[in-house]
Amino acid sequence: MQRADLVVREPAAGVPALLLEIDRRTEGAHELVHKLRRYWQWGRLLAPDADKYTAYLIRSRPDAIEHIDHERRLWRHLCPPTGREGLAPVAFVFADTTAAKVANTVAVLESAGRRSWAPRRYDTYHRGITARDYGQAVPVLVTTLEQMKEHGADAAVWRRLGQTGEQTLTAALDNPDGDALYRHRAARADAEDERRRAAEREARRPVCTRCGSVELCRRPGGRA
Repeated sequence: MQRADLVVREPAAGVPALLLEIDRRTEGAHELVHKLRRYWQWGRLLAPDADKYTAYLIRSRPDAIEHIDHERRLWRHLCPPTGREGLAPVAFVFADTTAAKVANTVAVLESAGRRSWAPRRYDTYHRGITARDYGQAVPVLVTTLEQMKEHGADAAVWRRLGQTGEQTLTAALDNPDGDALYRHRAARADAEDERRRAAEREARRPVCTRCGSVELCRRPGGRA
């Protein structure tokens, strides 16, 4: 298990838990990638009280953990629910370094650590769904100690891996293109499919050759 330098818990501010890694350039970029991978692996461990069937399933098929609810995983026994998709969020706070070195380190984290932080495409039959599945990802934020001292931790000093620009802490942790967007787009796609099927059913109904009505009209005398 990877141990954080500091754990921030501010549920009233929308941050139930945030694992902080303070880097004063004592570790290389690839060492930070290994740290991130360990956080991701920790988020995929079963809780010790898991039933025997689930434990056997995970031992025989490690990827099956992705179908196990987070409430039944080890990390949720140690951290409160985040209120967002994904695993416990991690923030790398850089200190006593230059902007160029920070940019280079972040680039390595984004490329070499992609498996740990990147969302996936939803496995859905709907076409055109642009939402992303963050369920198995570690939300990763970066900032500098100097920015936090100058502007405050609640200012727009946080950047999330995979995104551009700096945001406030809660905005950087949110997933606007995640589950909520998926459910909205999927519901809209379902409604459009139903309208299309209804139109197709209407088009297949027989049409009267005398009046053009889709209902069979009746001739005088009660016979069609």
